[in-house]
Amino acid sequence: MIRKILAAALVAAPLSATSVLADADLGKEDSCKYQGQVMSAVQQARLDRVPQAQVEDTIRATSPDWPANFSNAIPQLTAHVYQMKRRDLKQYDLGEVFEAQCLENWEQIQTMKKNLADN
Repeated sequence: MIRKILAAALVAAPLSATSVLADADLGKEDSCKYQGQVMSAVQQARLDRVPQAQVEDTIRATSPDWPANFSNAIPQLTAHVYQMKRRDLKQYDLGEVFEAQCLENWEQIQTMKKNLADN
């Protein structure tokens, strides 16, 4: 279940979060690190019982360290994370898992972004 949700989020988030950034401006490690941080923030909001409709505002109010456009992925990630049971979220560090999957699938993600941009 975790992998299915993360796989869907992995496709959605990087495409929307990094579409404004040129790949030359931000490397794989930094991009994936920021994506993992966004996922961790959403997970923590869920664990802190922040209402789903307030997650984006709550996270943005903390002035996170990632580039501002990465916050664009918060709504998509929130939808996925809030489908999960809180007890399951306590067992996994989704930010760490998300970052690892991003690094592992970087080339595939870049190909998908390029294909979307060409259309």
